[in-house]
Amino acid sequence: MKILLDTHTFLWWVADDPQISVNAKDIISDPNNEIYFSVVSAWEIIIKVGTGKLSLSEPPEIYIPSRIASNQFEILPVQMSHILRINSLPNFHKDPFDRLLIAQSLVEDLSLITVDGAISQYPIKTIW
Repeated sequence: MKILLDTHTFLWWVADDPQISVNAKDIISDPNNEIYFSVVSAWEIIIKVGTGKLSLSEPPEIYIPSRIASNQFEILPVQMSHILRINSLPNFHKDPFDRLLIAQSLVEDLSLITVDGAISQYPIKTIW
């Protein structure tokens, strides 16, 4: 299975936060699954750290790459096709980071692990 992590899922996974579902843990820890971390999530994390909405144990430029590497996640870059796909998305969700993750999920045919119920209104497979 090919999986894209929502930003909160990544943060909860690497922090072993009890908010992450058992199902999400099982899927992420399954070595048969391909787990992707989008650069969109890195951007969102950096913005939230910069505005004081999120604190990390290390600077984001150390924290993010080290957690990606230690978990052997694949990095999903942003492509023009991802950006252009946003234009055809209905406005169920206003968050620009989530809209780009949705577009990436659609273009790349990835399931998205997220607790965000608004995302399930889009024609992608969501897991929680």
